[in-house]
This record gives sequence, structure tokens and C-alpha cells, in this order.
Amino acid sequence: MAPQLSIQNSNLLGGVLAILIYLLVISLLLGRLFGQGNLERVLGIFLILLIFPLTYLLISAFYLDRPRIYVLQVGLMILFLIVELALDYIFEVPFRTVRWQTIAYVMLFFGATGGMIGVASLAGRVWSVVAVIGFLVMGGVSFLQRHITGL
Repeated sequence: MAPQLSIQNSNLLGGVLAILIYLLVISLLLGRLFGQGNLERVLGIFLILLIFPLTYLLISAFYLDRPRIYVLQVGLMILFLIVELALDYIFEVPFRTVRWQTIAYVMLFFGATGGMIGVASLAGRVWSVVAVIGFLVMGGVSFLQRHITGL
């Protein structure tokens, strides 16, 4: 019999995943900024692999009677990772060169990663503060690398 996920363990897993997402995205963007394409690609793959624990959190949300906003937050992050997988890894669509596609992508990106602040906040105040800082740093690095590289 598989061990049951307690609400405390679920909260901790959500906090860890949120911080890991921010650290991976920051590292990925810095890799892009400094022309490290291979590093960017590898970190992107690790980021996409987080679909699996996020899916576990999403499924367990129904068993743990989580509120709808939690399901939306985790689901939006999963959706973003699926879109990322499709656009950058499977079909290799150069969507960042088309303004409306870039805007839609960035909206999904910030909606998904911003929602992870709420997921992390369930693990406690420290996780919430670290997630907010991670999100703000990630956002700053994101706009900086976009400005410098145009990607």
C-alpha cells in the first residue's frame, strides 16, 4: 500500500516545487543571457520534468479537499509546462519573434509562476516570503534577458 500524502507533506512539497521552479527559471534565463544554450536546454528539461510532482499535487488536491484556487494554481503551472514542452522542445516554434504570441506566452508564464506563490504560502510564512522573493528576482531577470537578448 502506498503511503498517504498528508496535508502538511503536500504543503511542503508545494513549497519546495515553487522554489525549485523559481531557481530553475532564474538559472535558465541567466544561461540564456550569457549564451549558454546547452545549459538553458538542460535546465528547461528539468523544469518540464516537474510536471510529474505537480500532477501528483493536482490529483491529491481532490483527495485533500483543496480549494478551487489551489487546483487552478497547480493546473496553470502544469499547462504552462506543457505549452513550453510543445513550443520549445517538440515543435520548436519560433514564437518569441511574433509579438502577440510572445505576449500570450508571457501572460501564461507569469500567471503560472505567480500562482506558485499561493501554493508555497501553504507551507508557511517563510516559504511564502522566499517564493515572493524568488518570483520578483525571476521577473527581473526575465525582463532583463528579454531586453538584452530579445528572446
